[in-house]
Amino acid sequence: MFDTLIKFSKNREKLDFYATDKRATYELLKREQFKSLVYEPACGMGHIGKILEEYGYTVKATDICYRGYGEEREVDFFALKENKMDIVTNPPYFCASEFLRHALEISGEGVKIAMLFRLAFLEGQSRYELFRKYPPKRVYVFSKRLNCAKNGEFEKYKSSAIAFAWFIWEVGYKGITELRWIR
Repeated sequence: MFDTLIKFSKNREKLDFYATDKRATYELLKREQFKSLVYEPACGMGHIGKILEEYGYTVKATDICYRGYGEEREVDFFALKENKMDIVTNPPYFCASEFLRHALEISGEGVKIAMLFRLAFLEGQSRYELFRKYPPKRVYVFSKRLNCAKNGEFEKYKSSAIAFAWFIWEVGYKGITELRWIR
């Protein structure tokens, strides 16, 4: 399925690889706890996984394109049929909705899913329906911008004009979404 979702343009990194600002994961871990084994299905160069490990988590790290961290083979997240691990990831934006939907559909009751998305992910008719069916439990909005660097080149990309938030789901949750801010 992943192959059918791939879109290329001269302004986007191959497979939409924009590495996660370390601050994003540190702030998430101040606010959320996960099971001891966490799955990072879009691990890139380990910007999230290494911090999870630093905090004592065991990380199953895979990606569709091996970049030096995690399993040394290409793993298509969309090919997985079942998941029992909590998920923490920053999925490729071009397939973010599909990535989230797949994570929710294959994960067992009570699995926690944390995904870093642009704040604009809240918009859109199709995502409205997705949120109605699978409401996030919490959304943490960053009041100070994060820098998700193209190709992991943080020294080259020093700032960002994009607002981000952590979206947290617990599979089976049907309540109201709580909105919080990260300073």
